Amino acid sequence: MLKTNYTGVFLSARACARQMYKYKTQGSICLVASMSGMIANRGFIAPVYNSSKAAVVQLARNLAMEWGRIEPDGSGGIRVNALSPGHIVTPMVEENFKKGEANRKEWEENNMLGRLSTPEEYKSAGLFLLSRASSYMVSKEEDLTNGR
Repeated sequence: MLKTNYTGVFLSARACARQMYKYKTQGSICLVASMSGMIANRGFIAPVYNSSKAAVVQLARNLAMEWGRIEPDGSGGIRVNALSPGHIVTPMVEENFKKGEANRKEWEENNMLGRLSTPEEYKSAGLFLLSRASSYMVSKEEDLTNGR
């Protein structure tokens, strides 16, 4: 799970950024994390999944910092964001429900809308993060200790 959820995301982002640096192409990279990277899910025991998604959230913050500024040679300028969806009904999640590893009713009850989402509900958010409409958005960690 760590190889797919974290290492695969890191290697893919790095390969993409290498080409963007090589051709001095500013743009955006959108990593897919999860709400599970910031909370512990009720009704689902998944410490490896949750920690892998937390790693993606932190990876986005670091890459945004490292790649965001345009360098004197014109490279860089790569915005990095992480999309962190809530509970999505996918074939894997359906299998978790069937195996009794997750409780659909509990997930729905803990959701403010009282339902689970579908993959289609995230298309527009992803397109927004990749478009010029979000040209001043990057993943950022708030520094609460310094009041910023």
